[in-house]
Amino acid sequence: MLSKSAIIGSAAILILWFTTSVQAQTSSVIHTIPHATDMDRYSLKMLELALSHLDTPYKVQPDTGEQRTQGRYVDDVISGKVDLMWAATDRDIENKLQPVRIPLLKGLLGHRIFLIHKNDQAKFDRVKTFADLQNLKLGQGTTWADTKILEANKLTVVKTNKYPSLLYMLDGNRFDAFPRGVQEPWTEVNSISGLELEVEKRIMLVYKMPFYFFVSKNNQKLAKDLELGLNRAIADGSFDKAFFSDPAIRTAVEKADLKNRLVFQLENPQLPEETPVDRPELWLDVNNLQ
Repeated sequence: MLSKSAIIGSAAILILWFTTSVQAQTSSVIHTIPHATDMDRYSLKMLELALSHLDTPYKVQPDTGEQRTQGRYVDDVISGKVDLMWAATDRDIENKLQPVRIPLLKGLLGHRIFLIHKNDQAKFDRVKTFADLQNLKLGQGTTWADTKILEANKLTVVKTNKYPSLLYMLDGNRFDAFPRGVQEPWTEVNSISGLELEVEKRIMLVYKMPFYFFVSKNNQKLAKDLELGLNRAIADGSFDKAFFSDPAIRTAVEKADLKNRLVFQLENPQLPEETPVDRPELWLDVNNLQ
């Protein structure tokens, strides 16, 4: 028979184990890529929205390292240095990472308008046909999914690894235009002092381009939890409320004049077959914007 002191000691150990277990449950940490851009800010907001719809508690901890290329972020997720990143999707990234197939921007990222040099609007006013557009050079990141789409549609692309370099290259006339998601260029146009950039007024490229959360393929629980949280937010209307009330989204819709632009529809040969194109509630209909 156990002595009284042994029973008390065993109970203390059990209480300590239970407390530690509960603390571990309540301190599940999601290490994300750094929050450096307006897109990062929006993605973080949607992450917090998804987590608010879950019973499982999570804490978000952004990486404090320097901003890196998308290829490096993918490697960091694979290695476990970070748990979560966000990016436009294609077959390559979905082969390496597990996507959470809820388009965070409702496909808006596939509506591309241009950053241009402020003296070049007349050049784009002369664009009437797709052949005219093919005579221009477009800047993009080397590893970006958009780059493959533009090249697959026979457009000329000038590539570099780092995002800030594209702004300097555009200002230096190394290429003619920098295609951006319609919510992106309004803050970017003045993000670097001294650069003479503006948003082009009349052209838009449109293609299916989901922007997802990505986790390691070994982290299926987090992927399923985020999908559940986002679907719950869609069901109760809070996803659309967060999307349409976002200041960058509002600015894009108000300033970009989407309905009156000359639209060039592009094919996306990199669109994975699993893309939820059959769920209309996940996608933006520009023609129905108020």
